[in-house]
Amino acid sequence: MLKGFVVPRSPLGAAALTPPPPWHFAGDVLAVEYWSDPDLSTDVLPEGIEPDAKTKGHSVAIFMDYQFTARNEEHLDPGRYQSRGFLVLLDAIWQGAPVAWCPYAYVDNDAALIRGWVCGYPEKLGSVHQTRTFAASPPLANNSRFAACVSAHGQLLAQAHITLRERSDDLAGLLDRPIVTRRYFPRFSAGGRQTSAVDELVRPISENMVFTNIWIGEGALAFPETLGEELDILAPIKVGRGVRCSFSYSIADCAILSDLTV
Repeated sequence: MLKGFVVPRSPLGAAALTPPPPWHFAGDVLAVEYWSDPDLSTDVLPEGIEPDAKTKGHSVAIFMDYQFTARNEEHLDPGRYQSRGFLVLLDAIWQGAPVAWCPYAYVDNDAALIRGWVCGYPEKLGSVHQTRTFAASPPLANNSRFAACVSAHGQLLAQAHITLRERSDDLAGLLDRPIVTRRYFPRFSAGGRQTSAVDELVRPISENMVFTNIWIGEGALAFPETLGEELDILAPIKVGRGVRCSFSYSIADCAILSDLTV
């Protein structure tokens, strides 16, 4: 019998791109809040998700540098399970409740890519970099500066700069909405391509979420126009706060909000 949570399934199951949940993550985040054209941002919302008229195109661009583990000390395999990623979260509404919708995301390895697809994140491969700080680095302080960028296929997709100003106890208005994603897998058979095999809105359920060492400051963000990508449609028309923090959380389940194949 072939084993494995995801492909490739194999006799021992060790060849699978990622092990089964629960999954545990820890790392650093650089994020910048911004506002895109609300008329254009509406175009990236699926059926059942509405724009948040109160926040008028408010979004957060997030760069992450993190490591992963499951049940078998996967963090001791850093070449496979250390990752860097980028995603956009757009303020939206689902059945009257505020949520964050993820229209685009990028990661830098295949294990992270398949985990994202399983959870409904529309991830693509990219190269993501951000300024790091270490125990021997100068301590975070007013006027500390950080930068981040993401590129794919030799093209710059997004670039951010942050100047820290003060510590904060929370991320209110930045990273405090439940994230909604879309698990979508098409049919391959010629006669069935008009319908998808899986098409559902889900809310990945995060547990033991911790944000620490939070610093808030000024942000700068740009989404250059690039061939073969559409991230620039959500380009900033106004930029707000920048944030740097560390995080950890676990995920083992998701709530199915809507089955769009019905």
